[in-house]
Amino acid sequence: MEFDVVIVGAGPAGLSAACRLMQQAQAAEQELTVCVVEKGSEVGAHILSGAVIEPRALNELFPDWAEQGAPLKTAVTEDQIYLLSDEQQARKIPNALAPKTMHNHGNYIASLGNLCRWLGEQAEALGVEIFPGFAAAEVLYHADGSVKGIATGDMGVGRDGQPKDSYMPGMELHAKYTLFTEGCRGHLGKQLISRFALDKDADPQHYGIGIKELWDIDPAKHQPGLVVHGAGWPLSGKEYGGTNGGFFLYHGDNNQVVVGLIIDLNYANPWLSPFDEFQRMKHHPLFAQYLDGGKRVAYGARAIAKGGFNSLPKMTMPGALLLGCDAGTLNFSKIKGTHTAMKSGMLAAEAVFEALAAGDEGGRDLVSFTDRFKDSWLYDDLFRSRNFGPALHKFGTWLGGAFNYLDQNLFGGKIPVTLHDTQADYAQLKPAEQCPRIEYPKPDGKLSFDKLSSVFLSNANHDEDQPCHLQLKDAGIPLATNLPTWAEPAQRFCPAGVYEVLNEPSGPRFQINAQNCVHCKTCDIKDPSQNITWVAPEGGGGPSYPNM
Repeated sequence: MEFDVVIVGAGPAGLSAACRLMQQAQAAEQELTVCVVEKGSEVGAHILSGAVIEPRALNELFPDWAEQGAPLKTAVTEDQIYLLSDEQQARKIPNALAPKTMHNHGNYIASLGNLCRWLGEQAEALGVEIFPGFAAAEVLYHADGSVKGIATGDMGVGRDGQPKDSYMPGMELHAKYTLFTEGCRGHLGKQLISRFALDKDADPQHYGIGIKELWDIDPAKHQPGLVVHGAGWPLSGKEYGGTNGGFFLYHGDNNQVVVGLIIDLNYANPWLSPFDEFQRMKHHPLFAQYLDGGKRVAYGARAIAKGGFNSLPKMTMPGALLLGCDAGTLNFSKIKGTHTAMKSGMLAAEAVFEALAAGDEGGRDLVSFTDRFKDSWLYDDLFRSRNFGPALHKFGTWLGGAFNYLDQNLFGGKIPVTLHDTQADYAQLKPAEQCPRIEYPKPDGKLSFDKLSSVFLSNANHDEDQPCHLQLKDAGIPLATNLPTWAEPAQRFCPAGVYEVLNEPSGPRFQINAQNCVHCKTCDIKDPSQNITWVAPEGGGGPSYPNM
């Protein structure tokens, strides 16, 4: 199938690009064919974010979004920031002492999945073709090496690699320009970065894992518009060796709150389990005061790209652009990536349409996008926060926080020094024998839960009779290398119980429960041997997140 533009991923970057392309085409009365492929069963099914949304990009894309019914209903009314001293104590930080980027006046508590569903409706109304349930499995190239488009994955292939009765071959989607907007650690984006050496002038990308739950709570405890952020316990103990992370609790609408924990994936102790840290955290009185008596209704996890400005790769290559969290445009100082992803998609749409309107037949490296990017508020937004993550990594929560306060509040993000963090996250894991073992309490089924019941609430589902989408470069490494050196950390860093080491009479056996996968990409990032490669399973598989 031939299109002018193919977009991979129906997230905020991809859908904003699609809408902006068609807006320009209609204004110029020019024919344009735009296709979006989405591996989730529907638009929004795989979207997971906090989320407090800064509407700056949305204001530009659809100035009348409120009249058109965009699902941003709950404006932020109050910010609270806490430092947890231990499992009982919390110290409230005055807003005046917090970095300005943590202030959320003018922002909205919302479901990013629902916002993407709404953006999808706007895109289709503008004439965009959206194909949910089709996973982009392969990048296609012209003979000259430029990107030609993508191929979707075959459907109905058995675990043995042979076609089943339900077999349906994938489609080739050719385009003059292809926009890759797969989200954090996109598997095709990862290939493109390597093939075109897009990151040769950038710091290594850095990541966190975000784990989130949606709760129905007692209406008497609900405070619509309240945003709570903070750090400290449980990650502040000596056994964590300087592990960075932060929590969030947002009061949305319909008597619901979202609660979550983000842990930087540069942590050193292989005994750490992000899932169990999150479950333990909810017992702190700061969270229990709202969650006690409530009902957990949804669960999910997703990696976030937090390297920011210093880790941005080159975002253009012949025939294609890499956008949004696929490139790493999240502003970590704000803990926000929606407005930045949307703006990157809109800038790309403007560069692509300008080229096509001038008769471009595709395949070029659209460096005009880079000029637009450098002239935009997006570049300024990311530049001003370039030191935020490196400061926390280098100096820790207290000194790093003090540096960021000075940088953001006194220098406006333009302090005359740039900090760098040049060690990849996976390389910072220490041998298990050098680290104290972390013991976790059993879940009580009221505030804390086990992995399997949590995965059930993510609605994750994959056909078990398909090739495993979690590929090992060397099947022997988990037991021969990772187990003796790092106590095989995959069984702990995965938040969905995908990886297990089973003790059998014949010895330990490494098992991959691929059907549990929630597509968070943590294994692809954190595996210390870099032995796991996440590839797209059959389209339509994975989680199906409601209101997340």
